[in-house]
Amino acid sequence: MLPMPHRMPKALTTPSRRGFLKLSAGAGAGLVIGLKLPALANPGTGARAATGDGAFNPFVRIAPDDTVTVIIKHLDKGQGSATGLATLVAEELDARPDQVQVEYAPADTPVYKNLAFGVMGTGGSTAMANSFMQYREAGAVARAMLKDAAVKQWGVALADLEVKDGKVMHAKSGRSASFGELAEAASALRVPTQVDLKKPEDWVYIGKGFPRVDVVNKSHGAPNTYGMDLHLDDMVVAVIQKPKMFGAKLVAVDDTAAKAVPGVLAVVPLPVGVAVFATSTWPALKARNLLEIEWDAAEAETRSTDTMLQEWAARSQQPGTVGRSDGDVGKALADAAQVIEADYTFPYLAHAPMEPIDIAIRFDGETAEIWTGSQLQTIDQAVAASVLEIPPEKVAIHTMWAGGSFGRRAIYNSHYAAEAAMLAKAWGKPQPVKLVYSREDDITGGYYRPAFAHKVKMALDKDGMPTGLYFHSVGQSIFAGTPFEPVLVHNGVDSASVEGIEDMTYAIPNVQVESTMAQSKVPVLWWRSVGHTQNAYTMETMIDRAARAAGKDPVAYRLALLKDDPRKTGVLKKAAEMANWDAGPPQGRHRGVAVHRSFNSYVAEIAEVSKNDDGTFKVEKVWCAVDCGVPINPDNIKAQMEGGIGYGLGAILRNQITMTDGIVDQANFDTYEPLRISDMPDVEVAVIASAEAPTGAGEPGTPPIGPAVANAILAATGKAYSDLPLSKHDLV
Repeated sequence: MLPMPHRMPKALTTPSRRGFLKLSAGAGAGLVIGLKLPALANPGTGARAATGDGAFNPFVRIAPDDTVTVIIKHLDKGQGSATGLATLVAEELDARPDQVQVEYAPADTPVYKNLAFGVMGTGGSTAMANSFMQYREAGAVARAMLKDAAVKQWGVALADLEVKDGKVMHAKSGRSASFGELAEAASALRVPTQVDLKKPEDWVYIGKGFPRVDVVNKSHGAPNTYGMDLHLDDMVVAVIQKPKMFGAKLVAVDDTAAKAVPGVLAVVPLPVGVAVFATSTWPALKARNLLEIEWDAAEAETRSTDTMLQEWAARSQQPGTVGRSDGDVGKALADAAQVIEADYTFPYLAHAPMEPIDIAIRFDGETAEIWTGSQLQTIDQAVAASVLEIPPEKVAIHTMWAGGSFGRRAIYNSHYAAEAAMLAKAWGKPQPVKLVYSREDDITGGYYRPAFAHKVKMALDKDGMPTGLYFHSVGQSIFAGTPFEPVLVHNGVDSASVEGIEDMTYAIPNVQVESTMAQSKVPVLWWRSVGHTQNAYTMETMIDRAARAAGKDPVAYRLALLKDDPRKTGVLKKAAEMANWDAGPPQGRHRGVAVHRSFNSYVAEIAEVSKNDDGTFKVEKVWCAVDCGVPINPDNIKAQMEGGIGYGLGAILRNQITMTDGIVDQANFDTYEPLRISDMPDVEVAVIASAEAPTGAGEPGTPPIGPAVANAILAATGKAYSDLPLSKHDLV
């Protein structure tokens, strides 16, 4: 029996050598554009473009073979951010799509930070919004330097040059040169501090289309595209057995049977559980199942989710911490001609990406390298460095493509980077160690969307129009106790708990929004569209209840309340037009509508459902209109709306994480069932043309689908459902 260590275990063996493979970041001779963030730029330095082997390449690199490499600072986990950033550079550079390739940026916060976060990271549907000008300017700088090189080589006037399709041309002399032919000469020139950007009417790719940069590798199954497929020479695989109850602690482990499995190299207790090291994944998993472990559950979460939600529902009936207070809600409710009142409950939800967590690390005692689909590189780097007791700059991160995330890889405590560092430190040899999560690890491991209970009251006047709204949200805070708390928790109210209602734009004169932070050892995390998922469901189904009570059309009712929100009005009208709403659904079909703003984007969705003979429903069709500012890649935006609809639909139909006496009931896709292809409706998307700055596309498609479907069922049955998922009511 091995006792649980009170501190990090020492290395299993003393390293016989110190070795660290330094990967070259250079591109050889060629043009490297060193465009720093505007806040860091120093025009007085007369900066030059870096060249030579090992040169640093912030955003754009052009090689003699004519390839244009765009350095991607945001993780692409399927949402298309790499293509979006490549589009921006190619547009201003006038490059051909077939010469553009992408490469993930190294972890370097000052250069590659997300301008919305201040750290290097991807999330909150901010990739295009914070990079729009930055990457356009990077492309424009490269274009300007290529032209300057041509001027010097040919002795011609700058004004007489044209750049198009990857070439610099001088019509008067008939000369032309590819980017690659000019790259080395251009690299010796000063980097311009100001450049002119194209006007929207001159755009070739932005708003029109650009080929996905990830299609070929993903379609061909290129090796080492995803972290789960990564194989490094001399690599060891590790898995960790964690307690089944959140907050339980390791007491002792009998590893006799586990060590007898061929391929098992070591079994080591860690602060987070028991690690099994093996030559490959299968023996590691097999051995882990043979561990006999004693856990101490004295400080663990032992409640069932039914008990927790009952407690939170009871607390929702009491006053909470006020986040918004306009007018006098109490008087509005007292004077109302009618009051609509409802109680909502929302379950925990897992992210369940196709690729579970995986991370590889190599540590030689002084420096480390990490390979993973890193979503918050700055935090991953800092956490790993802290565990390894080395400076953050000694930790290199190689960002891999990720097979989904939906928030799961954006960890405020970078627990999986910490676990990898623990493993590397425990292994004690300068060879790579790869931590692999099984599907069961992923589903049972926590970091769920929080469960919530809502109490809502809406006051209606004699005409059925709302005069007051009371909303109280009870659930765990995502941000409290994390580095994000100072920014995202205000006066005791977690912004994620009330977003989408606290900032709703319906013209309701009296509004009171309250929040109560519930406590549990279950770790919670942002989930695709964060608090907007449950809050949009509550708000939009309440609006439909109010419209029904008033005897008014749900679309017309919303439009009357959105007189001061032209963009939300615009998407709602467009969706209604697409669905031919006024004509009504075909025989045997029923429709519901929802409109919501999240991440500064506006989405309206109309769902059409059919009712089966057994009383269940099927979502047949969804019409979606989205306004996310300048649509950089319309096809990609449509794909994100379709994906967001499918993801949100799976959640409201049947997804839930439940616990019995503190132990998670679901473990894989048989018990946490994803949306099936047979469930996916036909989806029609309209992207609104806009001159507004680009905003989010990855998340805003998810919140409206739940209430749109629920409102369609309300239209079909006259019954409103406020306890999710809908499968609890035998509706699907």
